[in-house]
Amino acid sequence: MTTEERIEASETRIFKAVFPNTTNHYDTLFGGTAMQLMDEVAFIAATRFARKRVVTVSSDKIDFKRSIPAGTIVELIGKVVHVGNTSMKVNVEIYTEQMYSYERERAIVGDFTFVAIDEFKKPISIL
Repeated sequence: MTTEERIEASETRIFKAVFPNTTNHYDTLFGGTAMQLMDEVAFIAATRFARKRVVTVSSDKIDFKRSIPAGTIVELIGKVVHVGNTSMKVNVEIYTEQMYSYERERAIVGDFTFVAIDEFKKPISIL
């Protein structure tokens, strides 16, 4: 399988409903909860690409463009956007959808970098 085919096959999409137990006093999704969900989706995409143990080594510039209110559906999309020898960068976008309409907006975007490791926690090749 080529690198491009592996990238395409590793794209990860997850849907979640935003319930009140994940929101702040403004009735919008906690930023930390959004970042946790993004890291999880990025981890799955990175693992699906590398098919090896991976760990998060950084998150870059997470832009909160819109708040995410309780009672909406969110879609998280993780895509590998750069591949190095031992590391990869995964871009994650969160889109909001109103439950009872077809309205959809991009709310948050950010990048996460992962490194593949062996059983001794040393970086290994992902190619």
